[in-house]
Amino acid sequence: MGADVSAPDSGGHKKGPGVKKQARKDTKVDMTPMVDLGFLLITFFIFTTTMSTPKAFKLNVPDDSAKEEEQNQAKASGAFTVLLGKENHIYYYEGQLAEDGSNFKSSNFKDIRAELLRKKANTPEKDLVIIIKPNDNSVYKNVVDMLDEMQITDIKRYAIVDIFPVEVDLINLTEGTAPAAPPAGGK
Repeated sequence: MGADVSAPDSGGHKKGPGVKKQARKDTKVDMTPMVDLGFLLITFFIFTTTMSTPKAFKLNVPDDSAKEEEQNQAKASGAFTVLLGKENHIYYYEGQLAEDGSNFKSSNFKDIRAELLRKKANTPEKDLVIIIKPNDNSVYKNVVDMLDEMQITDIKRYAIVDIFPVEVDLINLTEGTAPAAPPAGGK
């Protein structure tokens, strides 16, 4: 590529013995260094740009040294089950639910944080598991609030699982509502 610049033709001027004729000059602009610089800059930015690094969640996986059947089981002493009822009511029990329901307690979102922190302080971190069980009458906001409580209290191991019919019956007895109808063909 190049640009040619030529002097205007002097056809309209007078010619005579004292008038010198201007010499024609061809002016070319060599674009090769500019193209080289362009490619050099492209190459520079290709090699110096860092590609986005993949970001992954850190997962807490079970200990692979334990027996396979023990990997998914939580110790009863470290389990803390939270049941979400209607109208922001929370029920909880520690360990396994007693047959007579004596360890079944009621709370609210203001007090559950203190209970979670107490359980966390009294339980080794590797044994602590919070089990969140939303009821059919609980709302989505309650589940999100419980997940926020897990973040606030810095509890790493928690799970959201289905609620058992026994637990639903205890909630209904506590709230004074009618027990849930058994499913068709169920026990």
